[in-house]
Amino acid sequence: MATTAGEATGSAHQQRAQRRDRRRALIPLLLAMLLSQLDNMIVGTAMPTVAGDLGGVRHQTWVVTAYTLATAAVTPVWGKLGDLHGCKGAFLGATAVFLTGSALCGLAQDMGQLIAFRALQGIGAGGLMAGAVAIVGELVPPREQGRYQGLLAATMGAAMIGGPLVGGTITDHLGWRWAFCINLPIGALALVLTTSVLRLPQRRSPARIDHLSTVLLMAGITAIVLLTTRAGAPYAGNPGTLVAPAVGGALCLTAFAVRQSGTAVPVVPLHIFRSRNYALMSVIAFLTGFVLFGAVLFLPLYQQAVQGASATGSGLLLLPMLVSMTAVGAFAGRVVTGSGRYRILPVAGGGLLLAGMVLLSQMDTTTSRPQSALCMTVLGAGLGCLVQIVTLIAQNSVDRNDIGAASAAVTLFRMLGSSIGVALMGALFNSRVLDVMAERAPGRPALDHARLDAASLSALQAPVREAYRHAAAAGTHAAFLAAAGAGAAVLVAGLFIKETALRQTVSPSDRPTPAAAPPDGG
Repeated sequence: MATTAGEATGSAHQQRAQRRDRRRALIPLLLAMLLSQLDNMIVGTAMPTVAGDLGGVRHQTWVVTAYTLATAAVTPVWGKLGDLHGCKGAFLGATAVFLTGSALCGLAQDMGQLIAFRALQGIGAGGLMAGAVAIVGELVPPREQGRYQGLLAATMGAAMIGGPLVGGTITDHLGWRWAFCINLPIGALALVLTTSVLRLPQRRSPARIDHLSTVLLMAGITAIVLLTTRAGAPYAGNPGTLVAPAVGGALCLTAFAVRQSGTAVPVVPLHIFRSRNYALMSVIAFLTGFVLFGAVLFLPLYQQAVQGASATGSGLLLLPMLVSMTAVGAFAGRVVTGSGRYRILPVAGGGLLLAGMVLLSQMDTTTSRPQSALCMTVLGAGLGCLVQIVTLIAQNSVDRNDIGAASAAVTLFRMLGSSIGVALMGALFNSRVLDVMAERAPGRPALDHARLDAASLSALQAPVREAYRHAAAAGTHAAFLAAAGAGAAVLVAGLFIKETALRQTVSPSDRPTPAAAPPDGG
């Protein structure tokens, strides 16, 4: 009996030490996630000052677009490099590229240089998020990942809330160049900690990535992101300009899929999509990105244009959504770790997304801030059920040797969902704003942009400003109804998930096995 008690005590101590080591190893990963999520938020706030200083107002959208294009295009490549040569090395390489791009952005002398350096920064960012997610999969078995969901969700929430505040403060007091240079000390700390703390099995494969597949994939993704960026502009211009990226992207991705089935080392192994759960997680990741980034963009816009909040205040008004997302994410993680069951979370998350977006779509010029905060809390709860569990289920559905590529693909689907969601919701918003303005302020000069900032709103005459309040409320109604449709699709997809046992180790030989679920558990 004494021996048994001693073994149990030793095992408990070992488990506590293991969890302590994991938390320590997660620090550089959380810093990397913070960097990749924070950067665009900070830069977005600083952009008016940047454009004024470098004299390239007409090209300022490309500062964001170049970063987004590069990030999306290279994310699957970083994931595959991690599978072949080790996630730690790929992660360190991506961090170094990101920091180099950040330093060069801070030194840019004109808009052309800044756009080019932002593309380089985006190449590194693609590996930061995908690498961090893959390393979590290597360090922590799926059954235990729920313990850390609160930390991951809190990091994302801190970036969304802190980004605009930090960006505004840095730009006002230190200058816009520090909006890029602030990445350097944080990234350097992440590099040091990754090198000294992170311990992963060595992996060296003689195989090489198929370069033709890489080029086809990058070209196809670039075309899609470019297409959605153009389509989401307030004035898309000649629809013929959308044909080339649409056709080119479709051809490249078709050729990529054909190539993947015949190459020995596919960039995105198509067999991972044979897993029903993985395929469903890819769909849900896309739809979650659609809803999340659309809400983050259009809720502050509604709060500024309709409720009269300042730019800084509108960022703080997102706190109910982000606090709810973080709290529910942490609770959901504990439930998964304790029970091993997870199928209910995507279903509940889809239902809450649908409810939250329907509630938000009902907001008008009379909606109070407490009412909108309650609606955002419901939406945040739905996101908390989904943001991290999607990655967990995806990683549990593939072999360990495919974790890098599988994690990167899910990250890519979320990014594409955000890009397409923002474009679609933006097009609906712009259309409704212009229609309502034509009804409520006939004969007035046309708005130069459907989305007006605080300074532009204050310059409008009182009748036009009031008409715009109603127009912006109508525009967000249309945009949020589209997001509600995405929430409904998440709910439907969640119903088809099959409950499988979560792996309790990170051994490559451990594959998902059917759980002892009740007959109706899928």
